[in-house]
Amino acid sequence: MAEKEDKQKQINIELDEKTAEGIYSNLAIINHSVSEFVVDFISMMPGAPKAKVKSRIVLTPQHAKKFLKALNDNIHRFEKAHGTIKDYEQPPIPINFGPTGEA
Repeated sequence: MAEKEDKQKQINIELDEKTAEGIYSNLAIINHSVSEFVVDFISMMPGAPKAKVKSRIVLTPQHAKKFLKALNDNIHRFEKAHGTIKDYEQPPIPINFGPTGEA
């Protein structure tokens, strides 16, 4: 019976070639409302006066919290295997991305 339940829980996920390449991002801006979190992934070149949103992900508050937990768990596993990730100070960004953005 347990084997049948495990098969029912499996999800078939497809990944096309373009999506598999990924999109580089070195900045994330997060905004939220009562019903959703919006995460904009941005590629910003040093010295460039303009940056471009490369991808936007919209999550429910529940999924945002699950994502936070999953990312935190993965960071802990990464650091256990490879050492502490250094957090470097970033200079202030001279671009206004909106009233409630956080990185």
